[in-house]
Amino acid sequence: MLPALVLLAIWIILGIPVAIVTIPWTLVSGKVAFLYRAALTVTRIGLRCAGIRVEAVWHTPYDPAHPAIFLSNHISNLDPPVLLTRIPVRVSVFIKRSLLGIPVLGYGMRLARFIPVDRDGRVESATASVEAAAQVLASGLPIVSFVEGTRSRDGRLQEFKKGPFYLAMETGAPIIPVSIHGTESMMKKGSLQIIPGTARITFHAPIHPKDFATREDLSAAVREAIASALPEWMRSDPSE
Repeated sequence: MLPALVLLAIWIILGIPVAIVTIPWTLVSGKVAFLYRAALTVTRIGLRCAGIRVEAVWHTPYDPAHPAIFLSNHISNLDPPVLLTRIPVRVSVFIKRSLLGIPVLGYGMRLARFIPVDRDGRVESATASVEAAAQVLASGLPIVSFVEGTRSRDGRLQEFKKGPFYLAMETGAPIIPVSIHGTESMMKKGSLQIIPGTARITFHAPIHPKDFATREDLSAAVREAIASALPEWMRSDPSE
């Protein structure tokens, strides 16, 4: 449990003073970049002190002139911090609405224009999230989504949610598939224990919605790309 305690302690010890300084600055200036950069700096320090290393490979350099939708597999609670610290620009993120209720952190997420998602299964809720995300993309901000919707219990690639592909088709925004592995053994679903190790992230070349006739075809292409950089055993849902 020591690495997990170290990570939590670093984030609390450094995060509170950072929040005290950056949140008022953001409210006064109307600019969230300082808050975002400071939060990622604290995140990186915490990961490093907990023995979590990150190796990232980009197949194509990211072009900030064309805001993209980053779609990643999801195998651990460590995925968001290791992924966000390796994207070179500020991003928005699809998150569970309940996370916005976390003191200080939730408020910072609102300022950063993170997009809340309701998991009630209602079409109205899904439509609202897609509309909010379209507005974020139109403002020039890329979006990160864990396309399976929840963490995989055994590390295998699960069924993809439909929302991100509706969003891509509607906006024309390119999708950058992202493959993560290594974190599945560092912090397993349902466990608070962290085992130091290396997270490996592959950012694939952009996939453009205009090149596909249907949402299903687009989803299949993204799945193939994500699976291509995962170990063989992680590439498919065992129920398939």
